[in-house]
Amino acid sequence: MQKGFIGSLFDVSFSSLITTKVIKVIYILSMILIGLTALFFVVAAFTQSAAGGIITLLVFAPLAALLYLIYVRVILEVIICVFRIMETNVELVSLQRAATGPATPPPPAPPPSAPPPDPA
Repeated sequence: MQKGFIGSLFDVSFSSLITTKVIKVIYILSMILIGLTALFFVVAAFTQSAAGGIITLLVFAPLAALLYLIYVRVILEVIICVFRIMETNVELVSLQRAATGPATPPPPAPPPSAPPPDPA
């Protein structure tokens, strides 16, 4: 049974994970934070000089923001890949268990046979 976000958040056994549920929110917050940081640097550059502000506005801030956004995206994709690998492994184990059936002990070995009687 799939738990909701709040149910997963208070699951102390960690059987239900929330990372895959909040990864989109983390990415959106990262984009907002990167944009605000770039804006801060543009404003700071314009307070120093107009030429520095224009160069920062057109070159440095967009380039730095793009590189940081790529970095954040790659890190979040790696996290999602790890979780998908885990989910796939759980699925494979359950399919393997279903295919092999319940584990039963091997049948007992037959008793050793007695040698045939001598016809003498």
